[in-house]
Amino acid sequence: MASMTDARLRIATAQLNPVVGDIQGNLTKAREAVEKAIDADCDLVAFPELYLIGYPPEDLILKPSAVADCMAAVDQLADAFAGKPIRILMGTPWQEDAGGRFNSAVLLHEGRVVFRYDKTELPNYGVFDEKRIFDQGETFDTFALKGARIGVAICEDIWLPNVPRRLADAGADLLVVPNGSPWRRDIISRREQAFAAWRETGLPFLFVNQIGGQDELAFDGASYGVNRAGERIQQLPDFEEAFSVTEWEQTSAGWDVVDGEMVPITQGLEAEYRAAVLALGDYVNKNRFPGVVLGLSGGIDSALTAAIAVDALGPDRVWCVMMPSRYTSEESLEDARACAEALGVRYDTISISPGVEATDAMLGDLFAETTSDTTEENIQSRLRGLTLMALSNKFGHMVVTTGNKSEMAVGYATLYGDMCGGYNALKDFYKTEVFMLSRWRNGQVPRGALGPAGEVIPQRIITKPPSAELRDDQKDEDSLPPYDTLDDILRRLVDLEEDVADIIAAGHDGAIVRRIEHLLYISEYKRRQAPPGAKVGSRNFGRDRRYPITNRFRDG
Repeated sequence: MASMTDARLRIATAQLNPVVGDIQGNLTKAREAVEKAIDADCDLVAFPELYLIGYPPEDLILKPSAVADCMAAVDQLADAFAGKPIRILMGTPWQEDAGGRFNSAVLLHEGRVVFRYDKTELPNYGVFDEKRIFDQGETFDTFALKGARIGVAICEDIWLPNVPRRLADAGADLLVVPNGSPWRRDIISRREQAFAAWRETGLPFLFVNQIGGQDELAFDGASYGVNRAGERIQQLPDFEEAFSVTEWEQTSAGWDVVDGEMVPITQGLEAEYRAAVLALGDYVNKNRFPGVVLGLSGGIDSALTAAIAVDALGPDRVWCVMMPSRYTSEESLEDARACAEALGVRYDTISISPGVEATDAMLGDLFAETTSDTTEENIQSRLRGLTLMALSNKFGHMVVTTGNKSEMAVGYATLYGDMCGGYNALKDFYKTEVFMLSRWRNGQVPRGALGPAGEVIPQRIITKPPSAELRDDQKDEDSLPPYDTLDDILRRLVDLEEDVADIIAAGHDGAIVRRIEHLLYISEYKRRQAPPGAKVGSRNFGRDRRYPITNRFRDG
């Protein structure tokens, strides 16, 4: 038997960015990571949850051929390293001959699968619906490696006490925890609180998380290793791929992690901004668009969207278009051009006035006895959407919409107009947060950003009163409460699901609260037709919040 000082393990964390459904592409990256682990003299290399198919695969799991292809890829990976001592812990869907379909982690060694763990705690809330597509695992075995007994818990398994306890009872010395844990503002503190269930077992663990954008979700990675005392001995970077090795040693108290790299993780506004950049960039790149095109109006939403796009893709892949009408101020024209120049992007001006005149003439007889209202305003917005979609169709760039969460909540947006596009980088940011992020970006360049330093959003864009500029002297506050008031009411209604009475008791005017609640409910049909956007808060419009379109409920 080896002495205590000789009993050591080297475990590699492969924090990678998979593409959902690109099984062979993901396999290629996995093989490269295994080669690195072999070069680093590692005993084990661990990959994130469902890495081979990408997370979340949603109903792709219900396609038998997709699961079969993943299982075939497992065999290919095992065969490729059959003559090597390395063990590979790979996340993959698994289909039993008897019909069970599982979210699994398989251990590969000597050319075959030598161990499998099936996820037990299947999340079925918020953005997750795993109970609908997976069967529940029921075994709690461990595998041996250099005298250590290693248990596997997959993501939700370590958020609850059942699996850590069962694995400790099964004799586990340490846990490896593959994850597909998406980022949101409070995720770091939530992980700390949830993983408290582990502490009663006293087991050290290795948290292996994926990174990358997948539709409405951004995954931060931020993988780490924790020793028996609850201290982080390893911390990988967030929002970027990483490969890192931890050292484990058999001590008098048992196996423990004793060495690993430590990288500070991103916090606050920078984390929110980097999540938005990652989500937009991956959406464009994984869907193979050459770049993006967006309407740059001289307002703060489109300016911040342009900055995020440039930081994600680089200035040469971002195309900004100003589409003035008779109501567009000279100030807006100047501000849009200054923003485009600061970001270094292509900038074109296409007047929609001829289109407005043509539409007025086309509808003139039917509209002759009516007065001008939001109909004419929406025509302008829809002509802008038509223009951007024409550029997209002709040149291939994806249209990025620029609306924020405040507007999406109350329907202050035009279907097939400013809501027209493939992705919305600001979908989960309230208007007040848009202002905060814009000020922050002018003073900072986030890690990994491809855009320039300095003031990329002109100060006048930040300080002037917001306006859609669809009629003379229009201001947002003509139709809506001040954004500080509006956003607080919306956070309470949407994120916290507070009752109207409680919001009024918090100091808000009852008539305003009831009006905002009404606008929120009647705008559901618009949000169902809105493009996806990254989740950054606790409850986004999309995967998190699912309200009926036909809905007569009003609180109180």
